[in-house]
Amino acid sequence: MLILLACVPVVIGVALKAFGSDEETPAIVTQVAGNGLMLTFLSLSMLVQLLLPLAVGVVAGDSIAGEANAGTLRYLLTAPAGRTRLLAVKAVNIGVFGLAACAVVAVSGLITGLVMFPVGPVTLLSGTTVPIMDGVLRVLIVTGYSAVGMAALGLVGLAVSTLTEVPIGAVAATVVTVVFSQVIGAIPQLGPVRPYLLTTWWSSFDGALRDPIATDVMGQGLLVFAAYALVFGAIAWGRFSGRDITS
Repeated sequence: MLILLACVPVVIGVALKAFGSDEETPAIVTQVAGNGLMLTFLSLSMLVQLLLPLAVGVVAGDSIAGEANAGTLRYLLTAPAGRTRLLAVKAVNIGVFGLAACAVVAVSGLITGLVMFPVGPVTLLSGTTVPIMDGVLRVLIVTGYSAVGMAALGLVGLAVSTLTEVPIGAVAATVVTVVFSQVIGAIPQLGPVRPYLLTTWWSSFDGALRDPIATDVMGQGLLVFAAYALVFGAIAWGRFSGRDITS
């Protein structure tokens, strides 16, 4: 799965190198041709909408439901550590996978950009030009922000996974939740709901591409991620702590 994610920035880079861009192309896409560092930002902005959530949804949805379906869950719980520790380990594993997935995309985009396009001072979306090391720092910020967003989704998937013994059902429910949230967020009449949707804030890492960095917007996103993590983490714990796993 990580290999597939790593291939996407390469495909994007090859496509841009081969076919270029036109007048209707978004600014961030056009900037890739002038600075390969921007390929990392472009790759994350594209993958964070579906492929990254899909990958995290698969891992999160299978975390508890997969063990229950295979009949190994009750054996895992025979250890003295108990359910809370097992759930915490699963949550950490999901978070680590989310970080790894975002890092793989970022590194792949960075390497592809260095190989295929010129690299130098970075022109941000705000029009300011910053040194290349400042650009690399912003890559790290964007990657970390995206990883936190994926970790929040992972806890949603973990909560769903405690409700069923069918892994594919938990995975599907998590992914459908993402798609449903994106559809809701795209309807103008439902604008007041958008700030409360997890998916609304995934792309807010573009605040790191402005000077100064839009810490207010990104901070709001982190608060929403934390709220989702707390709520769905509590749901997962409440469900799992009282679950009958003897059969």
